[in-house]
Amino acid sequence: MTRRGRFAPTPSGLLHIGNAFTALSAWLQMRQAGGEFVLRVEDIDTARSRADLAERQLEDLQWLGIDWDEGPRKGGAYAPYEQSGRMPLYEAALDRLSQNGRIYPCYCSRSDLARVASAPHGLSSEGGAYPGLCRELSEEERREKAALKPPATRFMMAQRPVTFSDGWAGEVTFADDAVSDFVVKRADGMYSYQLAVTVDDAAMGITDVLRGADLLDSTPRQLALYEALGLTAPSFTHVPLLVDANGERLSKRDHSITLSSLRDSGMTPEQLVGVLACAAGWIDRPTPLAPADLIPHFRPINEEGARDRFTLTDSLWRLLLSAT
Repeated sequence: MTRRGRFAPTPSGLLHIGNAFTALSAWLQMRQAGGEFVLRVEDIDTARSRADLAERQLEDLQWLGIDWDEGPRKGGAYAPYEQSGRMPLYEAALDRLSQNGRIYPCYCSRSDLARVASAPHGLSSEGGAYPGLCRELSEEERREKAALKPPATRFMMAQRPVTFSDGWAGEVTFADDAVSDFVVKRADGMYSYQLAVTVDDAAMGITDVLRGADLLDSTPRQLALYEALGLTAPSFTHVPLLVDANGERLSKRDHSITLSSLRDSGMTPEQLVGVLACAAGWIDRPTPLAPADLIPHFRPINEEGARDRFTLTDSLWRLLLSAT
C-alpha cells in the first residue's frame, strides 16, 4: 500500500519558520518513502480562519519548495481539501458515534468547569480534565437543562490508559486528564479539531501523521475516535518543536520570523532550508539546499543520541535576522 502523509495548516496567521520545519519534515518523510503528500487547509474554525491567509500559506509553501500531490490548487480524489467544505462528513461521524452510544449532550459552561477544577491541568488547548458532570444525567434532567441552553456534544472515553508507539517518542502511555471525556461539537455548532482531523485523515487514506510534539497528547483522543468509528488509525510521529536559542517555542502569536518576511527580505528558500536542516542535525552546517537535496539525509525516527529538541542557535538565528 502506498504511504500517504499530509501537512494541515490552520489559516489563522502567517506561516513561521516553526511551521516550515514541520511541513518540511512531513514532506521529506513521504518523499523518502516514495509516498504521496497531501495538503489540507484546517479552516474549521471560521471565526479565526481567513481565506487570504490560506492563500498566503500556499504561496509560502511553494516558495519554500514544498509541493503536494493532492490539495488546494491541485485537487484530487478526496476533495474538498478545506475542512470548511467537509462538514457533512463530521456530522455523519457524530451520527455513528451516537448510534454506538459514545457521545452525550453536555450542558456545562466554562464557569461550571472552572468551579470544580482545583488547578489548571489537562490538554492546554481544551481545558482541564472533564469531571463527568453530564455523563449520567437522566432524560428528564437533560430536558430541563436543554430548556436553558443548547448543549455541546461530548465523546465518552473508556477511562483507561492509552498506550501507543510513536515514531519519535517510542512507546507512550497517557492516563488521567488525557483520557477524560472531551467535546467533539461545541454548543455553537463548531466541530472540534479532534473529530475533524480524525475523520479527514481516515477519509483521505492518510497512513502516516508527522506533526509537532505539542500535539502528542491529542493522540489518545484521536485513537479512541478511530476505534469508536471503526476506522484504521495511521502511524504517528511527533517531532521535537523548533525552538529559539533560549529554548522558547516559535508561535504565530509572537514575533517569530515568518516565511513572508523572509521572502520579502530577499532570503532564498535554499538558505532557509539549510538553516532548518542544520538546526535539526540533518547536516552539519547551514549549506543552502533545496528540499529534494535533503531526502537522503532526513531522519524520520528518534535514533539513539538524537536530539530531544531542535534549536536555532545564536549563529543560525543571526543568519535569519541578517536577512530581515
